[in-house]
Amino acid sequence: MNQDLHQPTHIPFAFPGLDRVQCRFTTRFGAHRTESGDRRPQIKKMLAAPSWLDMEQVHGTDMAVISDPDRQYKAARPRADALATDLPGQALVASVADCQPLLLAHSQGRFVAALHVGWRASRAGAPGLWVQGLCENYGVLPQDIMAVRGPSLGPGKSEFVNFDAEWGPDFADYFHPQARTVDLWRMSRDQLIQAGLLVENIFSLDLCTFSLRRLFFSYRRDKTLGRQAGIIWLTP
Repeated sequence: MNQDLHQPTHIPFAFPGLDRVQCRFTTRFGAHRTESGDRRPQIKKMLAAPSWLDMEQVHGTDMAVISDPDRQYKAARPRADALATDLPGQALVASVADCQPLLLAHSQGRFVAALHVGWRASRAGAPGLWVQGLCENYGVLPQDIMAVRGPSLGPGKSEFVNFDAEWGPDFADYFHPQARTVDLWRMSRDQLIQAGLLVENIFSLDLCTFSLRRLFFSYRRDKTLGRQAGIIWLTP
């Protein structure tokens, strides 16, 4: 996994009892995009996934279902903030700095999804909308879906000085008025539970991208173009 013990390229995660699903969260050393803005196709080689696809992320609520990537997205990447597929060997990539990379999998390995959850998506309730879309597309129940949230902006660093204008009273329970921060981690967890996921099927890597300077890019901290990624795929 590591080129150097002090420079880990990625952090693996395994859903309990679901060996067919592979999850990785890259660090700045295995980044999806460098500080100069160059994309990193090495991800494919590093993870030994036959194929991988990322998104032109627009901070919205659209989800692209990948059934034939060569036909669907040969000319351009999907404009969406969520990708889903049931194709073995098709890795899905969510590119992030401080936003939440949220990876979903069917509990029997039927499909996987990679979600880019920015604060606008959180405000729009996108995690719940995407769960609903997966259930409708694949004919499953939300309690059959598992989720893991990767490294992202932690509750102590998620400052919103214009909370009233940007969020409003519906989100007051997640706002710390003295620190002027919003607990985005808890919000995503609650949105998944409200969408029907079982508490025991929701996991997280509570690592703050802002605080862990050496390990992760952070746009809020450095205004950098660098991005790490959340990646998920089904083994053949």
